[in-house]
Amino acid sequence: MKHVFKWFPRLTEAIAGGLLAAIFVTFLLQIGSRYTPRIINRLDLAETLPLLASIEPLGWTLELIGILWVWVIFFSCAFVVREHDHVKFDIIYLSVPYRARRILALISAAAIVIGMIYAFWPTWDYIDFMRLRRTSTVRVPITGDKIPLRTIFSIYAVFMIAVGARYAWSFWTTLKKGPPRTEIEVVMEAAAAKEKSQGEPS
Repeated sequence: MKHVFKWFPRLTEAIAGGLLAAIFVTFLLQIGSRYTPRIINRLDLAETLPLLASIEPLGWTLELIGILWVWVIFFSCAFVVREHDHVKFDIIYLSVPYRARRILALISAAAIVIGMIYAFWPTWDYIDFMRLRRTSTVRVPITGDKIPLRTIFSIYAVFMIAVGARYAWSFWTTLKKGPPRTEIEVVMEAAAAKEKSQGEPS
């Protein structure tokens, strides 16, 4: 189990990186297909390079980039972005005592879990309804079929489950061990550990 927890973050980061790379490559294809014929014609090389001059803009690249962008956002927020990477308005949270922070952390974690559970089935009903609609231009390379929009937006259901599970675990750990350390505490502990290591004789 420890081996799985060790490699899972690396796997999710690799998947997110692959999605970003696919967006970048698709974007290059879009730009290349749009401007290559213009450049060839401007340079009067249409007769020399007829194949490049006859390239037409790849319309499916626009839709594919949108699909990949949806997956990058929700997949990364579900599995890659860590808690302290999120933007927080925590002035009040940091100014209250330890016990109050514990209560606030429990309330916020419980609210997110309840919100995700409450909204999941209505959200899934809508996602399932989207099976009736399909992509306009993007097709499955093997079969040539258009992709149901349910398949594309199903990543949002995965996002809801992952976030709900993450904050359920946060509620449990806060209940047992207290509120998570703040960024200031993490920085101070790191600085103290660094000073301690520098003060030790080599």
